[in-house]
Amino acid sequence: MKREHNIQFPEIPLWLVWGIVCYFVSFKLGSYPILDNNEGLYAEIPREMLRSGDWHQWIIPHLNGLPYMEKPPLLYWLTAVFFAVFGESEWVARLVPVSSGIGCVGLILWFTKSIGREYAGRLAAIVFISSLGVTAMSRILMFDMLLTVLLTAAVMSGYLFCVRKQGKLLYVCMAMLALALLAKGFVALILFFAVMGTYLALSSSTLKNFLSRLYECLHWKGLLVFFLIATPWHIAAMLVEPIFPWFYFINEHILRFLGKREPHDYYAGAWWYYLPRALLFLFPWSFFLPVLAFARTNIARQRDIHLFLCIAWLIPMVFFSVSSAKANYYLVIVMPFVAIQLALMLEDAKFGGRWGLVIPGALLSILFFALTLWFLNGKNEALNGLFIKGIFTRYFAEILLITSILVTFFSYRIRKLGVLLYVLVPMMSLPAMLQVIDVRQNYISTKEVAAWLRTDFPRSEVILYRVFEHQSSLPFYLKAPVRIVDSRSSDLFWGNKLHKNNIVLSDMQFQILLDKQKIALMVLKEDLPDFRQKKYFSEFKLARESGNTLIFTN
Repeated sequence: MKREHNIQFPEIPLWLVWGIVCYFVSFKLGSYPILDNNEGLYAEIPREMLRSGDWHQWIIPHLNGLPYMEKPPLLYWLTAVFFAVFGESEWVARLVPVSSGIGCVGLILWFTKSIGREYAGRLAAIVFISSLGVTAMSRILMFDMLLTVLLTAAVMSGYLFCVRKQGKLLYVCMAMLALALLAKGFVALILFFAVMGTYLALSSSTLKNFLSRLYECLHWKGLLVFFLIATPWHIAAMLVEPIFPWFYFINEHILRFLGKREPHDYYAGAWWYYLPRALLFLFPWSFFLPVLAFARTNIARQRDIHLFLCIAWLIPMVFFSVSSAKANYYLVIVMPFVAIQLALMLEDAKFGGRWGLVIPGALLSILFFALTLWFLNGKNEALNGLFIKGIFTRYFAEILLITSILVTFFSYRIRKLGVLLYVLVPMMSLPAMLQVIDVRQNYISTKEVAAWLRTDFPRSEVILYRVFEHQSSLPFYLKAPVRIVDSRSSDLFWGNKLHKNNIVLSDMQFQILLDKQKIALMVLKEDLPDFRQKKYFSEFKLARESGNTLIFTN
């Protein structure tokens, strides 16, 4: 396709694109600890996988010493390899999502160049990586960025194959789809075929044309590539763990979608659950949407590509909205296509003229002005008393207010650079967010507690009371699984139920252990009333408090 060049579009050099990308994915990447809940789980699994010396754990991953079959293993495999090469540290644990974020940028640049919109593609890359949700998900060890880069590669390759009929694009598409399946399960297949099937149906002139194009996409050579990559682990898992087929295919996929999975440890929400969250995920670039509402974008000029991009982000949004299981981070999967379509439309609309570049900054200024007043009025006592390295939280709103005002002014005065200036808002936001994490780390990670336990109670066994997830980073920092008494853990539910173990203890087993050795028992404040009702409560004394956790010793 012939490349189109709009002289109104700021010519963004590639070095600037990659410089901005490096900033957002690497700035103080290892400065904050492994976070509890999801990141703690997914950092501990590859650590155990690597240290176990048992090949079975590379097939059926283990969490805190118990089988954990909820997710496929690709994320764990890659993280374990990084641990083996670079060591077990915070920044190494996050290399997979970082690499995935960088990979998405590369895909955006490649795809937009392939469709003749290279210059808009560079803006799309910046929009993508600097959006609030993407920045966060690129810096936390979770499955979704890995799924995003692989599924994006599959969908983009699939579209280009439909347009160009090049066999290598089909093989790349099927290979990426197989890896996406190994990244987060059958949701990858559902979304891929829903997107591509919808696109083929809407872009085909007749039913015969649709069936012909569909047949080409399902060529046996492409399917062979897919099955050669996707099937070995599934077969091996069924051989190693007999219950795997029911648990993985039925409980974790079908019943989860229907909201009947056991245990029910996920959030639900209304059909519009993702609408406000999508605007927040795209922040600050979502403030350009009002510009598009009034500007002439001339979508008909490239109707096919806009149809494809709209389907690529809308179908997953609809799927997740219909599903009973909802989570904010699911949205990251649509962001590459949202960023591309937003950049294309902005370029076609010439950014709405001079005033179109001013409107987003004015709206941002109003937002941060309102936040500043909110802080000054003292209506947020919990946050207003929060110091971040000597700076009140409200100061960040003031800094962002000043940034927004300056961006608005210079966007009006220097139109050619106008849209690029908006990247300063997320660039100023990132250090603020990281400092908030730093000052709150005792509430969101056990790193400091683990260091204290190793120093002051080296001979005491650390045991958790009831909840594992809220202290899931502890095994990673202690470099060993921890036992749990009277467990209420959802993530350890099936591992404990399926196999006899000495990880999950009953009250009776704990009492026997208590009579034999020194114990450091970690209790969440919310569980303190229940803990006080236990017979063994009187044998403990409070040794330390950290965040929401109380440490008792006998």
